[in-house]
Amino acid sequence: MFVFLSLYDNGSVSALDKSVYKDIKKFNEVFDLVKKNYVEEVDSTTLVQGAINGMIRALDPHSAYMTPDLYKELEVETQGQFGGIGIEITILKDVLTVVSPIEGTPAFLAGVKPGDQIVKIDGKSTKDITIMEAVKKLRGPKDTKVTITIMREDLSTPKDVLLTRAIIQIKSVRYKIYKDGIAYVRIASFHERTSDDLRKALRDLNDKLRPMKGLVLDLRNDPGGLLLQAVEVADIFLPSGVIVSTRGRTRSMETRAVARNDMNEITCPLVVLVNEGTASAAEIVAGALQDNGKALVVGTQTFGKASVQTIIALEDGSALKLTTGRYYTPNGRSIQAEGITPDIVVKYIPPSGDVESAVGEREKTLREKDLKGH
Repeated sequence: MFVFLSLYDNGSVSALDKSVYKDIKKFNEVFDLVKKNYVEEVDSTTLVQGAINGMIRALDPHSAYMTPDLYKELEVETQGQFGGIGIEITILKDVLTVVSPIEGTPAFLAGVKPGDQIVKIDGKSTKDITIMEAVKKLRGPKDTKVTITIMREDLSTPKDVLLTRAIIQIKSVRYKIYKDGIAYVRIASFHERTSDDLRKALRDLNDKLRPMKGLVLDLRNDPGGLLLQAVEVADIFLPSGVIVSTRGRTRSMETRAVARNDMNEITCPLVVLVNEGTASAAEIVAGALQDNGKALVVGTQTFGKASVQTIIALEDGSALKLTTGRYYTPNGRSIQAEGITPDIVVKYIPPSGDVESAVGEREKTLREKDLKGH
């Protein structure tokens, strides 16, 4: 879950304490030694970017440095469309790992599964790769090809998977009608149009059902996305009350989002489906509806990502994705590395041939607490 911010530090260097001066002096010494003595000539930009990557990697698995090209790709992704193979990835125990394939994408159709370890991309090892570096290698123009080499528990040797990149259009909201006036809505991710798409879906369902007698909101395997969209989605269902609060290092970084009573809230019984793939912005929605007594949450323990990343644009067009806060549910719960406990725990058992329900299936359990430095 992240927000965008343009930030430049105008503070005086004199505000730095002596220990920081000492550390910066050490960095300058090492930089100078490498530039003058390394066996081959080294580009200064390469060294600086490597140092920044190392600095950010030491913090947590969600902070990252983005080159100008990667930053542009992130901006495109939040709009819900990009070229690639369609997987959410993370670094698990120093290995590039699939969190979840996105429904209907090349990776999903090729049988890539949650928990798959990507050990090579186009024949090159992914050892020590950053998430943003992996994203750059996996994405590309439509109809170009990329080979990922995967390992999983049921494979005795690595398996090459040849994928043809496609335009990944994340349709974040899908819906259908069950019998007896029950509606089903799935939110696959939270990007710039999610709340608008949800409102349109609910209007259509209301027009067809007249009235809607019950609603199932499916947030399984939803990796999250934009904080503002999570707030907007929760607000659709809540007439009043706190939706989420965030806290950072200083009091000035504390925020609280409250529902607006616009008289258009959904009033029928609501069930929210979650699992271990429900993360970040999706957990905000589930937690807000649960704490406000608006919905019955059903499924398995969620992922447990309660950190907020701020996108800080830099002068050269690059950016930092930096963890700047943690969010708390309306009752003040921090679910970081814990997740949301459903009101009713139900493990997923896929019915044979039911593709719609297969979005809840996961081969392995992967949660925030498993990530190094969470």
